[in-house]
Amino acid sequence: MIRLWGRARGQAARRPGGPQGGRRSERARRVHEQRGALDAPGEQVDRRRQNGRRGWQPVAGLRAALAGRSLAGQVFLLQVVIVLLLIVSAVVALVLQVRHDGTQEARDRSLAVAETFASAPGIREALAGPDPTAVLQPRAEAARERSRVDFVVVMNTDGIRYTHPRPDRIGRKFVGNIGPALRGRAVTEEITGTIGRLVQAVVPVEAPDGSVVGLVSAGITTEKVGGAAEQQLPLLLGSGAAALVLATAGTALVSGRLLRQTHGLGPSEITRMYEHHDAVLHAVREGVIIIDGGGRLLLANDEAHRLLGLPGDAEGRHVHALGLDAGTAELLASGRVATDEVHLVDDRLLAINQRPTDLRGAPSGSVATLRDSTELRALSGRAEVARERLKLLYDAGVGLGTTLDVTRTAEELSEVAVPRFADFVTVDLSQAVLAGEEPGAGTTLRRTAYGGIRKDAPLYPVGEEIVFVPSSPQARSLSTGQAHLEPDLSRAPGWMEQDLERSAQVVGYGIHSLITVPLRAGPLVMGVVNFWRSEKPEPFDPEEVALAEELVARAAVAIDNARRYAREHAMAVTLQRSLLPRSLPEQSALDLAYRYLPAQAGVGGDWFDVLPLSGARVAVVVGDVVGHGLHAAATMGRLRTAVHNFSALDLPPDELLGHLDELVSRIDQDEAEEGSGAAVTGATCLYAIYDPVSRHCAVARAGHPPPAVVRPDGSVEFPEVPAGPPLGVGGLPFETADLELPEGSRLVLYTDGLVEDRERDIGSGLDLLRTALRQSGPDAPPDSTCQAVLDALPPGRASDDIALIVARTRALDPGRVADWEVPSEAAAVGEVRASVSRQLSAWGLQELEFTTELILSELVTNAIRYGSGPIRVRLLYDRTLICEVSDTSSTSPHLRYAATTDEGGRGLFLIAQLTERWGTRYTAEGKVIWAEQSVAGGFQGDLLSGV
Repeated sequence: MIRLWGRARGQAARRPGGPQGGRRSERARRVHEQRGALDAPGEQVDRRRQNGRRGWQPVAGLRAALAGRSLAGQVFLLQVVIVLLLIVSAVVALVLQVRHDGTQEARDRSLAVAETFASAPGIREALAGPDPTAVLQPRAEAARERSRVDFVVVMNTDGIRYTHPRPDRIGRKFVGNIGPALRGRAVTEEITGTIGRLVQAVVPVEAPDGSVVGLVSAGITTEKVGGAAEQQLPLLLGSGAAALVLATAGTALVSGRLLRQTHGLGPSEITRMYEHHDAVLHAVREGVIIIDGGGRLLLANDEAHRLLGLPGDAEGRHVHALGLDAGTAELLASGRVATDEVHLVDDRLLAINQRPTDLRGAPSGSVATLRDSTELRALSGRAEVARERLKLLYDAGVGLGTTLDVTRTAEELSEVAVPRFADFVTVDLSQAVLAGEEPGAGTTLRRTAYGGIRKDAPLYPVGEEIVFVPSSPQARSLSTGQAHLEPDLSRAPGWMEQDLERSAQVVGYGIHSLITVPLRAGPLVMGVVNFWRSEKPEPFDPEEVALAEELVARAAVAIDNARRYAREHAMAVTLQRSLLPRSLPEQSALDLAYRYLPAQAGVGGDWFDVLPLSGARVAVVVGDVVGHGLHAAATMGRLRTAVHNFSALDLPPDELLGHLDELVSRIDQDEAEEGSGAAVTGATCLYAIYDPVSRHCAVARAGHPPPAVVRPDGSVEFPEVPAGPPLGVGGLPFETADLELPEGSRLVLYTDGLVEDRERDIGSGLDLLRTALRQSGPDAPPDSTCQAVLDALPPGRASDDIALIVARTRALDPGRVADWEVPSEAAAVGEVRASVSRQLSAWGLQELEFTTELILSELVTNAIRYGSGPIRVRLLYDRTLICEVSDTSSTSPHLRYAATTDEGGRGLFLIAQLTERWGTRYTAEGKVIWAEQSVAGGFQGDLLSGV
């Protein structure tokens, strides 16, 4: 404004144009005349003369400024106050900062001295000595003097001082917090001690095993680290005084300049100022109107006349008499506050802002500004539409594909698009896609998802198979791979030919426009998505077709991913089911029940097996391959096959796990050489062998959870089975634990998916398992036990497979076991045959006497000839008749085919022909040669004659 006045003095006033310019100039002239009439002509000349002679007097101007009667004086006083506040704030900030720095320095120095002294050589030994004070007092004082702290105190764990600068304080209780130091953590604190306000640190003296054997404290008063504030305060005060002087001088200069520019303005200068304001008012592109408290129009600039269509004599008239619409007139007459309130005036959208003028004692009334926002509103509407579409695409990117399920992904597309883009959305997919396969050619689809603002639309329901006719938009989209728009379904004969009756119902329902977009993933066309409109009367336009294509493209990626996952999951499930046991083998040692729950998110590598062994024994095994998918299932099959093969060798559990560990290591090495990177490391296994004759159970585990044993009285325990490393890690041997299981005990084997998940650790899971087994009761059958465990430990949506097997132990009747010790002489063979014959007669197995005598004669003769004593013969009458001959030799017989000229070598061949199976089992004392015969058919004479 000052620059405007200065320019007015050197330039002639330019009259504003427009229809109101003449009236504004006339008004300025009247103001000029009224101002001139205030003084007599002589007084005006005398005043100008005095101004020209004296000019501005600095002393008088400065005095007026200091008095605060002008703007310059107010600026001066404000500047002085601000400088004073800055000086005071700086002093206070400096004092606080120095105090904080002093305290922090005291903390750091005391902590450093205490930690250094605590870790010094000989401190722990001195604390353990007979007289710690004699050793530590001179060292503490020397350290105190070198480090310039006030004290270094060594104390025991009860806080009794061993050292102190004042010898009379030695032996007294330390004043301070030593709790954290006793727990192994250093602590610093501020206290008021006998020497004043100080900061002290307490640190532990730790033994090599980590226990705290003593404490060291160092402290320093804050006075020794302060003093910087007192040194800097004079400088700060001097700087503040200089700043105050400079600010005062600067303010005086500014006040003088301001007074010079505003002193002695005459009527002509004021008139020119008014004319400039008038020109600006009528040149702006925004309407301005002033209304008094009674609702009369006092002023309206040219833009307001144009926007409101005001008549030429509008000023002075009431706003209700200006021909404005009721809403606009009511707003202007009310004088209420309005901010960007939009009113329709003729064909314009006017944004009106209104504020009252009766603030701070001004006359009552209001000032309103008007802005034409018609084009802005149109642009804003288009921008809002674009923003909504971008938001829709963003939400689609976030909301689509949250699950790897084809149907759910299709439903998510309908949820995203309704009602923000379309009123109804239907998704039709090929049946092959739903099964995880690649779709073939054809127009037969199945309705997979439906979403709409209402549920009663006459569209095809979900699940119905649809064959699209060639003229339909869907068939054309499937064949061309391009989106198709039907703006008016009532005039779309190709679409109506699909189903004349249903099409008429759809049109009668109010659905009038359709966009059909194919679901494409590369060259594959998996189906179509249909967007239907009924609420908006406007049909879909080409821009909305592009948006629909973008939406469907994002959904197609998610659906194709879900399809691929479904295919892989189906393959993995098929592989897993083919590798798991279809049924449990028949045996008499254990009463078995099992549960297998696959993971919901993918196929895992959990497995179990029951393997009959020689001597009526049974092996039970559970394992877990870490990971999911085809690789985990295939690895599980390989390990299960390996366990089958190793168990055929009758190996102890620890040796079997050792061989399995070597196998996994070789598999890992082969995978690494091939570069597939699919390592098997992380597989676990538990292998148990139960003998019904001795009721002995041998258990070994490789990184697997321990088994649970439910005793006949209902008590539950987790026996101590040494936990070996997971398979494939190597480096440590496996150990076998021997358990004695009374008849009727239940052996519970499981995988970690039963007792551990994201919300429950393995300790809590084992406690729940123990409780469930205890509550199942002592006489519960295995199947009821399995169900009780799963009820107590609900897997929910399990992220890992669960394998559970419960085995109730049985004992072989001692009357079905016969045992003889055989002397190492050929004559003993006949005695064995006689004893065996009598035992078989007692068991009612006379039909097996001949073959059994023949088998035992051959096995005992071989043991006498090639083995070493003592020799024992054992018969077991179970589901089969088992003959066992044991000796202390480790040599094993081998089956061979004897030539016609050989005198021997036909014994084992004869045994192989007469028995169901035979083999060798090594023990800690030697070996056992065993053979099993079926007790159903007895001896087959034609087989012997054939031999």
